[in-house]
Amino acid sequence: MASTTDLLSEYNASEVRFFRDEEVGLNGIIALHDTRLGPAGGGTRRYAYASEEDALEDVLRLAEAMTYKYALAGIDMGGAKGVIWVDNEKQRSEALYRSYARVVDSFDGRFITGSDVGTDKECLRWMSRETEYVTGLPEQFPRPTDDFFHAGGLGVINAMAGCCELVFGSDDLGDRHVAVQGVGEMGEHVVRYLSRRGAQVTVADINRERVDQLADELHVGTADPESIHAVDCDVFVPAALGGVLNAETIPQLECEIVCGPANNQFDSSQDAVRLADAGVLHAPDFLASSGTIIEHTDLLRQGGYSHQRVLEYLRRIKDQMREVGKRAERQERPPQHVATELARERIESIRSIRPSMRSAPSPEW
Repeated sequence: MASTTDLLSEYNASEVRFFRDEEVGLNGIIALHDTRLGPAGGGTRRYAYASEEDALEDVLRLAEAMTYKYALAGIDMGGAKGVIWVDNEKQRSEALYRSYARVVDSFDGRFITGSDVGTDKECLRWMSRETEYVTGLPEQFPRPTDDFFHAGGLGVINAMAGCCELVFGSDDLGDRHVAVQGVGEMGEHVVRYLSRRGAQVTVADINRERVDQLADELHVGTADPESIHAVDCDVFVPAALGGVLNAETIPQLECEIVCGPANNQFDSSQDAVRLADAGVLHAPDFLASSGTIIEHTDLLRQGGYSHQRVLEYLRRIKDQMREVGKRAERQERPPQHVATELARERIESIRSIRPSMRSAPSPEW
């Protein structure tokens, strides 16, 4: 296992803060990876990590991915992440999150956070009592209430359409069989969009009750969570935790495309190459999952939130996926590497005009 020093050196975060509040049982880490584009954004994950090193590696990897997600989406923010390390998943309280939110507030706007695994809208409301630097509450978005819309889910669908156009010559998802691993908030909305477009869908989740509800309502197929990746399908959608694409699972894939919102889908740096060598097109996770941050950061723009602007940015995801896929094919490189390179190019292109943020920014730009 890598030491704390090794991890900090490997991921090169600009700032990492460890903190505790024994009275409420809070153990946490916030990592700011890069702030050259602007204030750093990223969700807060509450998880029962096996060790502090595991928590640190997760927060550093996730913060780095957020940097590339913002850069590739054309959003002037850097990447960050927060984790709350708990003893068990039931360790959840208003006091815990309000204590954590006071740490968020101490960054004076250099860190803006939202939901993630273990942190839902109720948690965000608790946090908003202590800090203004929280996004993702439904009441923050003045969009049509009668319109079925989920920015994160639609972003995945648009990335998938771009992949299908590259592989099958058509972006029509109604002709495809899609296997979805994980039907939490994001995965469920991906399933609903797919069903509306006429796709054949198979789902799996450790929450069997939720799977059965979707099967009854949407007439989707079901599979075992441990083997959903091996279902014979056109597209596999990782929508749960990361590390699902690894030396064991990649040879078992029976799909031509992997496109999903799960963060850090590759277990190791070699797995992106391994997947490309298997002839499977991969949508980089920080591109496919960018819909949520596109909507949440639109709240911070001068003039306020624009639903039409969000829709336009979401439409661009399909074009970006095609660009990444075509460049990857020309260069014979994994799409993940190409997308990372494009994100880094954007960051470096404005290094001279926008240095890393060392003081509190305005919430608007």
